[in-house]
Amino acid sequence: MKTLVVGTGAREHAIVRGLAADPQVEAVLAAPGNPGIAQIADCRPVDANDGDAVAALAQEVGADLVVIGPEAPLVAGVADAVRAAGIDTFGPSAEAARLEGSKSFAKDVMNAANVPTAGAHTCTDLDAVAAALDAFGAPHVVKDDGLAAGKGVVVTDERDEALAHAKACLDAGSTVVIEEYLDGPEVSLFCITDGTSVVPLQPAQDFKRVGDDDAGPNTGGMGAYSPLEWAPP
Repeated sequence: MKTLVVGTGAREHAIVRGLAADPQVEAVLAAPGNPGIAQIADCRPVDANDGDAVAALAQEVGADLVVIGPEAPLVAGVADAVRAAGIDTFGPSAEAARLEGSKSFAKDVMNAANVPTAGAHTCTDLDAVAAALDAFGAPHVVKDDGLAAGKGVVVTDERDEALAHAKACLDAGSTVVIEEYLDGPEVSLFCITDGTSVVPLQPAQDFKRVGDDDAGPNTGGMGAYSPLEWAPP
């Protein structure tokens, strides 16, 4: 099997390493990849968010399977374009990727499905933001509704800081989600599904914020680790 991995990050590097170690995989290509990935895979230049370009490259190299790592190409519908070209693809459709691409949409889905989730208000102006901050009280949780590379959330006791982040998101053309603060350890449980069956992977925990005691701003998820020896089965 010949595989093409789409993306530039550490996630894609790990996927490439895993595929390269699989005896069923005869070749691994990456697009566009990064210098680390280039040490173990053939990297090809492409705009990862351009579905037609990715599909054309997959056809050109004769890929049997395309694996799309980052959120932005998935939200942009790259998986749909590659599937339309008749190539097996690992990654959700643009419709399904809305769960990642819009926090307010994800909240609507969770509420409709009775999935327990923090209370939230979706705001399109600063007056609504201010009212939502006052309704929940501190600590304030302010989220850019769209993709922000893991850096779109501010958690703060300072109302002015919360308002400033919300204003920056609104000024950039995004809506803002003000969320109820939940305290406690975070666990991420990743699952793979084909729409019918669900296979859970190893849980992970993420310490997103720079510095001890959550002292700084969010990173893109540099503090993730697994396995979680403390977590109950």
